[in-house]
Amino acid sequence: MIAAIFSKGSFVRGAALFVSGWLAVAAAWALDAHTTDPGPAGWPPHPAAVGSRWMAVTANKYATDTAAEILAMGGSAVDAAIAAQLVLGLVEPQSSGIGGGAFLLHWDAAKKKLIAFDGRETAPAAARAERFSSSDGMPLPFQDVVATGKAVGVPGVVAMLAQAHGKYGYLRWEQLFAPALRLADNGFVISPRLHGLLQADKHLRDKPVARAFFFNADGEPKPAGEVLRNPEYAKTLQAIAAEGPRALYRGPLAARIVATVRENGGDMVETDLAHYRPREREAVCNRYRAWNVCSMPPPSSGGITLLQILGMVERAKPPAAPLDVDAVHVFSEAGRLAFADRARYLADPDFVAVPQAALLAPDYLDRRARLIKPDESMGKAEAGDLPQRQAFADDGSPELPSTSHLSIVDAEGNAVAMTSSV
Repeated sequence: MIAAIFSKGSFVRGAALFVSGWLAVAAAWALDAHTTDPGPAGWPPHPAAVGSRWMAVTANKYATDTAAEILAMGGSAVDAAIAAQLVLGLVEPQSSGIGGGAFLLHWDAAKKKLIAFDGRETAPAAARAERFSSSDGMPLPFQDVVATGKAVGVPGVVAMLAQAHGKYGYLRWEQLFAPALRLADNGFVISPRLHGLLQADKHLRDKPVARAFFFNADGEPKPAGEVLRNPEYAKTLQAIAAEGPRALYRGPLAARIVATVRENGGDMVETDLAHYRPREREAVCNRYRAWNVCSMPPPSSGGITLLQILGMVERAKPPAAPLDVDAVHVFSEAGRLAFADRARYLADPDFVAVPQAALLAPDYLDRRARLIKPDESMGKAEAGDLPQRQAFADDGSPELPSTSHLSIVDAEGNAVAMTSSV
């Protein structure tokens, strides 16, 4: 979930970007700000960071330091986001990487313009509705398909970042790869979070390349604190730095991706990669009290869900103190209602007519907010009654603790809020 907040038509710098509630920000770096070193990852508490000229916040200190390096060189918010994402793919590969996708919001301070970039993965052309169903039409267990080639989408983040760089980059494309290349060659410290997720993973040990890279000979994951180098990742980045996205979507790298996917039961072909195109979309916006809050539109489900929650909270009029128990109750109940709608109505607008306007209509939010009782929980919320209801079915996808977010404001006041995932 990503969002940018505007006040009276102007960008509120510094406090203007916020992330979903579950994402604990692991590192922040700002010019003229000093914070304690949190280590390369983990979730310790941090003092507030304040930036007078620019600021970068990511989920990993290595990535935040990289963004700071690019901003100090005069790079734009997009430049810093690209460099930070390349590092995130190295140091927290469980959450995002060049094989995944991303949503990016960019605020152009000079033009007072917000653009949404859609770089999420797409299904191969051979995908059909019964892709994850058994012969009797029942859904296959998630764990039975998550590590197979059928679960792999065509990666989008590299193409999307190149598109954003073409519009808003200040530095040369190849310059942005230097920090990640340096770190891949010299090594990074394995974080406790990466170690813990490797320990719990049920599939990586069965993949020879992953097993050799992440695990010791006895099958145990390499310990937190050990330095891990990734020269193969460096070679891939060198190719993309020199040739641009073409290096990933056509030629030897594309052929290797397709071969691996197909070896694991998938049906991706090289034309799926060659035909991938990121999209520019119009941000979804709605009023909340004195502000116009804008976020990522579908196929992201986060923006509309966020705006629905805010709309219901405003109508339910909780106490002003956000951590007051009654305020928490109202927020929680609004979340139940918004997520019920999310599961029913939100989908990819390239394939489904998402009722975006209806979900954010004032009269609809009025009706939904009236379902919030001040003294008891509604329990399991039901999706709202819209004319399109019968055309949709509730989504049963699991909510997993993955994905990464970064927020960056550059010296010109341009801003990026990006959520990337695998």
